Amino acid sequence: MKLILIVLLAALGGCASTQQQQQPAPPRQEVVAVIDKVNTYWQANTPAREWSFWNVAAYHTGNMEAYRITGNQAYLKYSLDWAQHNQWQGAKSPDKSQWKLAYGETDDHVLFGDWQICFQTYADLYQLEKDPARIARAREVMEYQMSTARNDYWWWADGLYMVMPVMTKLYNITGNPQYLEKLHEYFQYSNSIMYDKNEELYYRDARYVYPAHKSVNGRKDFWARGDGWVFAGLAKVLHDLPRDAPHREEYVRKFQGMAAALKKAQQEEGYWTRSLLDPQHAPGPETSGTAFFTYGYLWGINNGLLGRGEYAPVALKGWGYLTRTALQPDGKIGYVQPIGERAIAGQVVDRNSTSHFGVGAYLLAAAEMVRYIDKNK
Repeated sequence: MKLILIVLLAALGGCASTQQQQQPAPPRQEVVAVIDKVNTYWQANTPAREWSFWNVAAYHTGNMEAYRITGNQAYLKYSLDWAQHNQWQGAKSPDKSQWKLAYGETDDHVLFGDWQICFQTYADLYQLEKDPARIARAREVMEYQMSTARNDYWWWADGLYMVMPVMTKLYNITGNPQYLEKLHEYFQYSNSIMYDKNEELYYRDARYVYPAHKSVNGRKDFWARGDGWVFAGLAKVLHDLPRDAPHREEYVRKFQGMAAALKKAQQEEGYWTRSLLDPQHAPGPETSGTAFFTYGYLWGINNGLLGRGEYAPVALKGWGYLTRTALQPDGKIGYVQPIGERAIAGQVVDRNSTSHFGVGAYLLAAAEMVRYIDKNK
C-alpha cells in the first residue's frame, strides 16, 4: 500500500510538473483587453504629433499590429496623424550631397537607420491606401542608398530592426529585386562585425565585442534590447520575405540559432536581464528586450519556424512576466530600460520606467499572442 502511495504521489508530481511546463495560453479576449488598456493609456498620454526618429517610430510598428488585430480606428488615426505631421519623411534634408549615415539627430542624417524605421509604418499605411505620396520619400532615400557602393549602413544591432523590414516591405510594394540584394549585402556586413557565431547572439556594435569589452564579471556582454532588435527584426523580415527568396535560409538559421541561445538565458520569472549571459551585471527585470523576445518566439511558432513543444513554454513565461510585472494597473508599461546602448550596472529600472519603443515592443508581443491563440484553439 505504501509503495502504491509513493507511485501515485510521484505520478501526481510529474503531472504537476508537466502542467507547469505546458502553461495554457490566456483567453483571447483577455489579451485583446490588455492591448486596449495599454494602447488607450499610451495614446491618451502621448501626443501623436511627435518626430519620426527611431524611439517614436518603433512605437508605431507595434501600434500598426495592434490595429491589425483589433481593427480599432483610433489606433489607425493615431499613426496617420503622426505620418502626416512628419510629411511621410524621416530626416528631411533635400540635399543628397549632405546626407550622412553616422549617428545624428538632425535632418541631414538621412542615411542613418534610426531615421528610416518610420518607413515601415508608412509602407504599412500605403498598403491600406495606395497613395504613392506615402512612400515617395522612403523610395527616394532607400533607392539612393542602394545606388552607393557602401555596405556598412547597419553598424549597430538596433539598425537591423530599424531598416531590414523597410527593405522587404518596399520590395513587396515595388518588386525591385535590388531591395533583397542589398538587404543581404548589408546584413552580411553586420554579421562580420557584431555576430558571435559561438553564442549565436549579437553584440550591440563592434565596440562591445569580447574580449575587448566584458561584463562586470568578465563575461561576454550581450545587451538584451540589442538582441531583441535583431530577433524581432528577423521575424519581421521573414514574415515579408518570399518563400523562394535568395538567402532566406540564412535568415532562418540566424533566427533559429538566436531562439535556442535566448531560451537558455531566460530567467525563471519569465524576463531576460539586460546583460543576457551575466544576469548579475544588471540584475532585475527589463521589458523591452523581453517583449521583443516574446514576440519573436510567438511569431516563430505561429509561422512554423520554431517548435511549439520546445518554445511555447518560453513564450508563455515571457508573456506571464509582461502581464504580471511589466503591465501596471493604469495601463502603463514599466521596467523599460531608458534609451541607451548597453546594460548599465546600477541603473535604476522600475515600474515607472517606460518609453515609446517599450510600448511598441509590448504591442507586437500582444498582437502575436492573439495570433498564437487563434492558431491553437
